[in-house]
Amino acid sequence: MAPPASARPAPPPPSASGAPEDSGRTGLDAASVRRGFFEHVRYSRGKNPETATPHDRFMALSLAVRDRLTDRWVKTARTYYEQDVKRAYYLSAEYLLGRALGNNLLNLNMYDAAAAAMQEVGVDLTQLLEMEPDAGLGNGGLGRLAACFLDSLATLGYPGMGYGIRYEFGIFSQDLVEGHQVERADEWLKFGNPWEIVRPEKAVPVRFFGRVEHHQGPDGRPVARWVGGKTVVGVPYDTPIAGYGNNTVNTLRLWQARASAEFDLLLFNAGDYERSVVEKNDSEVISKVLYPNDAFQAGKELRLKQQYFFVACSIADIVRRYLKNHNDFRDFSRKCAIQLNDTHPAIGVAELMRVLVDEKRLLWDEAWSITQETFGYTNHTLLAEAMERWPVSLFERLLPRHLEIIFEINQRFMRQVQIRYPFDVEKQQRMSLVEEGPEKKIRMAHLAVVGSHSINGVAALHTDLLRRDVLPDFAQMYPERFNNKTNGVTPRRWLAWCNPRLSKLITSRIGEGWATDLDQLQKLEAHAEDAEFRKAFREVKRANKEELAQHVRDLRWVQLNPDAIFDVQIKRLHEYKRQLLDAVHIVALWMKARRDPASVITPRAFLFGAKAAPGYHLAKLTIRLINGIAEVVNSDAGATGLQVVFLPNYRVSLAERIIPAADVSEQISTAGWEASGTGNMKLMLNGALTLGTLDGANVEIRDAVGDENFFLFGLTADEVIARKKAGYRPREVYESNTELREALDLIRSGFFSPEDRNLFQPLVDSLLNEDRYLVLADFAAYAAKQEDVARAYRDQEGWTKKCIINVARAGIFSSDRTIKQYAEEIWKVQQTNVE
Repeated sequence: MAPPASARPAPPPPSASGAPEDSGRTGLDAASVRRGFFEHVRYSRGKNPETATPHDRFMALSLAVRDRLTDRWVKTARTYYEQDVKRAYYLSAEYLLGRALGNNLLNLNMYDAAAAAMQEVGVDLTQLLEMEPDAGLGNGGLGRLAACFLDSLATLGYPGMGYGIRYEFGIFSQDLVEGHQVERADEWLKFGNPWEIVRPEKAVPVRFFGRVEHHQGPDGRPVARWVGGKTVVGVPYDTPIAGYGNNTVNTLRLWQARASAEFDLLLFNAGDYERSVVEKNDSEVISKVLYPNDAFQAGKELRLKQQYFFVACSIADIVRRYLKNHNDFRDFSRKCAIQLNDTHPAIGVAELMRVLVDEKRLLWDEAWSITQETFGYTNHTLLAEAMERWPVSLFERLLPRHLEIIFEINQRFMRQVQIRYPFDVEKQQRMSLVEEGPEKKIRMAHLAVVGSHSINGVAALHTDLLRRDVLPDFAQMYPERFNNKTNGVTPRRWLAWCNPRLSKLITSRIGEGWATDLDQLQKLEAHAEDAEFRKAFREVKRANKEELAQHVRDLRWVQLNPDAIFDVQIKRLHEYKRQLLDAVHIVALWMKARRDPASVITPRAFLFGAKAAPGYHLAKLTIRLINGIAEVVNSDAGATGLQVVFLPNYRVSLAERIIPAADVSEQISTAGWEASGTGNMKLMLNGALTLGTLDGANVEIRDAVGDENFFLFGLTADEVIARKKAGYRPREVYESNTELREALDLIRSGFFSPEDRNLFQPLVDSLLNEDRYLVLADFAAYAAKQEDVARAYRDQEGWTKKCIINVARAGIFSSDRTIKQYAEEIWKVQQTNVE
């Protein structure tokens, strides 16, 4: 969605790049952009302007914009090299980048010039922006956080670089067929990617399988050589990450797997064409798809291959870059900070040890000291099943040298634990990197903790629970390593770009500095008492709701009522996030409205967006239920004032449409399960009020805005634990609550699935027999708070004041603040000016 040219705050102009401003390659004015556009139509696309397709035009404009990034990109790299700065390296298996053209136009302060240039040649910039596929190289909040962090690193001028995998197919595209989720391959690279530059000269060989040979070196020290096996080549593709209003352009380097030999020529010439390309296919599958299904052995092996592949490539690249300016490794940790984004890259601890000990011949203690001083580990989950553990047998076959190194790390670490806690055998077993049992497993979170000097959670509550419940033994032994870094979101994409109307209104009152200093939004609070400003704020929200309603009508053939409360729940579909609680409440609300239309205090439109993991049956069944409810509720919306829409294929560009139009932000996860959340921050920043539990960053949002500007309900994390320990019986809750019982009975009856009366039986059974996430326990409180929401919305002046206060106090949830804390407290990197 392209914002109107006049509606966006202008960043401060970048300083001169050294090239003439009218250059077709670097100029930021409309004439230069137009000239660059035509050059790329002819010389990059091989077309005349008259024969160019819309895709040719999109590629030509994107390449023209990339030209303007490239000069700064090259100078940024040169500055870092010449000043020998310390760099932060962010290792993440996910990057949910979204579209790049609009974001780059914003950060370069050239949207107006591009719009004017395209208008002069008869091209609609809005349509070009819509042509770009989302770069969906992530599953949810983890990947989007990584993208926000890259934006903030560049905007603040920190020397930083992201590393990941160039998945050929990202997170699947989601279709709805008769209400069911159907997955399609996300062919985001089908028509090429104008933003990346391939660097084959910096390819890295990566070994798998094989064996380890041990012998004594000339210096009398033991030598381990990993030999044999199979080699895959990692080819880097670089994407520029532009800072906002400055000259910094950092790099996201994504690795693609290639075979060390494209095909066997002898087999090919012998006519055995299939076998001639077996190695090529086996190798390239590593970077084929995001998160293969690991329910099977082949999937487990592929996932571990992916993790080691990009980590090995990245560490080789980091070491290569360091050695450009250094002859030994004494300063390695003073020049390189590596952050592990969850456990996916945790194998990096063993890999850096392998490189330092086996290849660079450092003594173990020296290598271990360097490794610990270099790595930091961010934990993103409280779910036990998400704390990766890999079978020892798989490690032994796939990464035999790394298993030896992990065993050595564990042996030395366990000796420290024994000395510290000599008689606590159970603690020693809990802390071991190796989980004993019928099948021995490597605990990757433990490896990350032991191998890092910093372990951080991503919200205050999450970090407290990490210390208390998830990693208490490590927190007791290494209290100085544990710290909190509450997540944040970039205000450039999540306000300046996605909500130009609100951005323009804010800028008209407090100036444009908020885009790089979000704390300046505090100045808005005084305007909450201004009736004229409140009216303008409501007009912005109304226009955004009408725009979203038009999109929903085109996409789902449902005409939303802009006067209704737009109640939004957009996030990954998981039971703990409790989309099911929302759905059951809608059924109860609808049944009540059918009996008594006057019970509907104000019209409601419930909007969902979510993808369920392909193998997650109950999550996919929840999607089908929501769509079944929508079919029924929307059929008599005129009588009840209720509407339900499930928007398919939730992604960054769709979030950019929904978030500016939201009135209510549903953040209703079971307390103690959500690490942080960032959707809650994006919605708050755009003037939605949170309906939520005391979970994740909701706690800090409520602290910031005050209880009167937050709709709180539900059990606390401690109360959840206590309720379960007391012997929680969900069927008793069901029997005691008439509204809840009637809603569940209607769902179970097949009313919302007439083609299969038993379709939703597993969902209802899971609630009545276990209700692991306490949906029923929190239902009454949730329903009551929803009534409070409806009553509050009827007072539009009071509601608007609450919304303005939410926006005004959102400054602490900027990813700039988060990155500044990482840089100063963990990485120890300095801001570097690029002239």
